[in-house]
Amino acid sequence: QDCTQKYIVKNYFYYYLFKFSAALGEEIFYITFLPFTYWNIDHSVSRRMIIVWSIVMYIGQVSKDILKWPRPLSPPVVKLEMRTNAEYGMPSTHAMAATAISFSFFIATMNQYKYPFELGLVAAFVFSTLVCLSRLYTGMHTVLDVIGGALISAGLLVLLYPAWDTIDHLLLTSPFCPLFSIVVPLVLCYNYPKLDCYSPTRGDTTTILGAAAGATVGFWLNNQYAASAYTSKSAQPGFPAITSTMVFVLARFLVGILVVLLTRWVMKSVVLGMLGYRYKFPIRDLAARRRLEIEVPYKFVTYSCVGFTATVIVPLLHELLGLM
Repeated sequence: QDCTQKYIVKNYFYYYLFKFSAALGEEIFYITFLPFTYWNIDHSVSRRMIIVWSIVMYIGQVSKDILKWPRPLSPPVVKLEMRTNAEYGMPSTHAMAATAISFSFFIATMNQYKYPFELGLVAAFVFSTLVCLSRLYTGMHTVLDVIGGALISAGLLVLLYPAWDTIDHLLLTSPFCPLFSIVVPLVLCYNYPKLDCYSPTRGDTTTILGAAAGATVGFWLNNQYAASAYTSKSAQPGFPAITSTMVFVLARFLVGILVVLLTRWVMKSVVLGMLGYRYKFPIRDLAARRRLEIEVPYKFVTYSCVGFTATVIVPLLHELLGLM
């Protein structure tokens, strides 16, 4: 069995660099960077990243629980994280997410914005490499886990890229998009591979698919009833540093992230309260919250509301406050 080990940090530069890099593959990064892109850079880029991110992460999480490859043993490995230790190791979903997000951002922007191709390629490579190396430094994955995750993500990007425009067009214009965006992720969450013991992978997968579902419904609504996604101001060339002042960029981000975090807190409390009343369990009962009938609706509803708020409510608030 794994055990917690005491350790001494001898190189604080590497320690904080890789602890920070590890956070770039976690919820705190997703919930800030993806909305920031939508609010301040380009709607189409954000849509493509979210589509790729949700597909890649679902395949990665399911692969873990099908392969059931263990994480590195501790000892001898010193593990600097405990939350994800209950998950299996292969493939590294941190490596998959970092590769998918960085390279999908690069691919989606290289033909829309004027910047050196080499600079974008190096930035994507450095970002994904730092996250991959952080998984080795923190003792959470083997080299094979990380390489496998990066290669799977790269392969999926190659397969998805030719269909990007078609998928994006269907999600924006099809009358069945809202129904499809909610029903398909829910079915996938409820039919997630069963494990002998609890793992946070099902909950994390539900969080990701829920956020993507809410955002996709928001994209569709914006295209149907607000400004067309193809003619929005966000789709025009030029990064925000050029077309707008950094004060407006920062204001949009701060207002948006406060509303998103407030939405998450409120929905967690409301949904858990309703489920607790329905299934007769205390809200703080962690074991009850891990049950399928609790975990899936609780996380799916909460994060679909987060995705919807980020794509519909926050832009309306930005317009109301004169931040557009």
